Amino acid sequence: MTFLERLCESLNHANVGYVIVGGYAVALHGAIRGTLDIDIALQWSKKNLKKAESALNRIGLESRLPITAEDVFNYRYEYIRNRNLMTWNFHNPADLSERLDVIINFDARGKKLAYKKISGISIPILNINDLIQMKKSSGRPQDIEDAKALKNLK
Repeated sequence: MTFLERLCESLNHANVGYVIVGGYAVALHGAIRGTLDIDIALQWSKKNLKKAESALNRIGLESRLPITAEDVFNYRYEYIRNRNLMTWNFHNPADLSERLDVIINFDARGKKLAYKKISGISIPILNINDLIQMKKSSGRPQDIEDAKALKNLK
């Protein structure tokens, strides 16, 4: 089972409101894109963040920073404004190729999703139009290129 499959299976089992964004979402929509980590966005609530943290810990992922879901929820705006922290990073100390970023400046609540089935596991990805908008709004060169590639798929 791939890291993506284990991740989504764990999050789905815990009933976490989440969506795959970033390079994996671009690739799952069909654009050629290499990436080293998986990016997810959560439906923003303390309960959902805690469920996500537990689900991630169950598959061996640990926060790279000494913060918890409660910290991220309570201090989100401070982290974004004063520390320029846009992602809550996780890694697997037993397999450093397993890396995940939780995007903290994006709320997945109410977003349109697309679903891909891989090995029987339902994988929610941000729909192509919202993903293009998310990529454009970041302004990073790679994200602008991703937005162009996604637009060409439409």
